[in-house]
Amino acid sequence: MVEFLCKSCYSLIMRTDELNYELPLELIAQHPPDRRDRSQLLVLERISGKLTDRLFIDIGDYLCEGDCLVLNNTRVLPARFFAHRPTGARIEGLYLNSPQPGRWEVMLKNARRIKPGQSLVLLDREGREIVEVQIGQDLGQGYWFLDLPNKWESFALLEQIGFAPLPPYIKRTERDRVQRARRDLERYQTVFAKTDGAVAAPTAGLHFTETLLDDLKKRGVKLAYITLHVGAGTFKPVTTEYLEQHDIHEEWYQLDAGNAEILNTCIENGGRIIPVGTTSVRTLETVAKGRQFHPETGKTRLFILPGYQFQIVDAMITNFHLPRSTLLALVGAFAGLETIHNAYRHAIQQQYRFYSYGDAMLIL
Repeated sequence: MVEFLCKSCYSLIMRTDELNYELPLELIAQHPPDRRDRSQLLVLERISGKLTDRLFIDIGDYLCEGDCLVLNNTRVLPARFFAHRPTGARIEGLYLNSPQPGRWEVMLKNARRIKPGQSLVLLDREGREIVEVQIGQDLGQGYWFLDLPNKWESFALLEQIGFAPLPPYIKRTERDRVQRARRDLERYQTVFAKTDGAVAAPTAGLHFTETLLDDLKKRGVKLAYITLHVGAGTFKPVTTEYLEQHDIHEEWYQLDAGNAEILNTCIENGGRIIPVGTTSVRTLETVAKGRQFHPETGKTRLFILPGYQFQIVDAMITNFHLPRSTLLALVGAFAGLETIHNAYRHAIQQQYRFYSYGDAMLIL
């Protein structure tokens, strides 16, 4: 590795293949556990490298009175939808955002033959026709604008037609997708989700139940909430030879005054700041000014890679991430890349479940 200055923080030039590892396909979780808090929990002490196998419900054994868990309260939209052309050809889409009323930015699959000005008919979860929309501008690389009739409000329409935007490594047959639609809409969502806008879940938060959160509060653990709307870019694989060449995705975030005060009070009283998930890490490191927080709303393109000097994060809860991903780079930056690779080897040996519906890791 070669040292250099990158994006206002110390970093390293590193080859992307340093983020590779071999994962048996059967360890990619296809369904959530029966109970959220019964996922496995791998506890990693990053200084010593010690690894301990627990259950997620035991997380309180590692938290102290006065610590603050930081939770991302974004709500995942039912952003995956299906449509057909007048010819009958079926198309799959992913809603990304609405840049203006009546207009959607979407990703479309199986759409090589469509053109601006043509129409699509959006289907509900049972395959019934709901509304005809106009194909707008081709934005390139599978991205399009769709124009809706005036009577439709975006989120209301998605609630009628949308499926959970499960990542591509979670496989569903058409029959399974319909039969499990409500189950996936419930479980690919945290119990504290509040603010609409994400097209992917902050998956480390999926392990919490309301009962577990209440128990942690009774122990004196503080809870603070941030919002970061997770975008489709979170699944974008790194294809460049060097990690720093990757075009990091942009995501909208917000920290309000009340939660900034909770964080500042925790720090003043000597508690630890423990973000739940890489989205919370990214938001906190974007907003923090030294060891201090102020309310802020904006968009972040912060790229955390090995060599980054963390300002505010004392520990973190995270899931197991894909090879060659920016998320794996982030946890490698926090714990040390070789330490993370060793932890992942252990998790594979112990048959942990990986990725969005998989198990969790607490890094101390």
